Amino acid sequence: MKFQCEKYVLDAAVSTASRAAAAKSPQPALEGLLLEASLEGGVRITGYDLKKGIYTDIPADVSKAGSIVLPAKMFGEIVRKLPDGFVTVVSDDHFKTHINCGKADYDIMGSDSEDYPALPDMDEHTTDIVLRQEVLGRMVRETAFAVSDNESRPIYTGELLECAEGRLTMVALDGYRLALRRENVESCSAESVTVIIPGTALSDVEKLCTDEEDTVRLSVGMKHVCFRLNNTTLLSRKLEGEFLNYRKTVPTEFAISLKGARTELIRCADRVSLIIDDRTKNPLRCQFGNGNLNISSATPLGRAEDNCPLEGDGKDTVVGFNNSYLLQALKAAPADSLLININNGTSPCVLQSADGNDSFVYMILPVRLRSGE
Repeated sequence: MKFQCEKYVLDAAVSTASRAAAAKSPQPALEGLLLEASLEGGVRITGYDLKKGIYTDIPADVSKAGSIVLPAKMFGEIVRKLPDGFVTVVSDDHFKTHINCGKADYDIMGSDSEDYPALPDMDEHTTDIVLRQEVLGRMVRETAFAVSDNESRPIYTGELLECAEGRLTMVALDGYRLALRRENVESCSAESVTVIIPGTALSDVEKLCTDEEDTVRLSVGMKHVCFRLNNTTLLSRKLEGEFLNYRKTVPTEFAISLKGARTELIRCADRVSLIIDDRTKNPLRCQFGNGNLNISSATPLGRAEDNCPLEGDGKDTVVGFNNSYLLQALKAAPADSLLININNGTSPCVLQSADGNDSFVYMILPVRLRSGE
């Protein structure tokens, strides 16, 4: 195999495919990247860990077709640190690979591409959803904070995606908070589709959504999903199981609704959080008064208090919140003005847009306050 291409093009492709390469695996080939050079189609670089696969095609001057597996970490570091210019990659029949760019030369050992497992084929009958990359990227960014990292409940390490009537709904939850986003799609080939996609796969997709004007095509098969955007394709297993019925979980009627500026709420909560450390994890004490919110916290490090103006009467209702959960929801909310909806000190708090737009709903469960907090 022999090909030549620009360094920045190769670097971007290797970095992208490496997201799916296994860090450690009983199959050494999975810790590598598969490079396939074709006289007609340039070079394809693939990473695959048996759960998720990413491949990207790049333009290259291929003088000898072939394929090889190179160690992902080492190859990635080499390419990243090469000088700008054209990179030449040559491998022989014994898998010895020479990499050259300018005055930099490397010789590393690869392995047989025959040992690299094939990525799964998508089913013939798939449902395709098309939407703008910028839209999908925002939806993932604004819900990812609520994805669970508890592997004992694997279904919640993913996000629920539902598409119906030209609208995509994305839901993430971890047992303490729920994040929901809705956006219109360009097209959907079925009347409705429901799928649960691993959060790690969506995180990679979000990083790939770099073109605001271009679209991404999500294909949903029986066991896998596939995202196609630009010259890159990501395949992932679906998560199987029963996701929480969010429609019955999120309250829709509230005794108290208060309106506040998102930036002021963030600043106030952030200032009081300065005395909270990861060991004690003392909650924020939020007292919703008439026209204001008083936030305070008492920890072994000291005490902090601040006030934020709100519109409405909170009837001096006191609610305790995990400071990180509250701040993450406030920072992710895609609206400048928010409605804070509560019923009492022990019921969920629901954040929505103050203008009545239903594009997002964030729910946070309260924390029980102890005496003195």
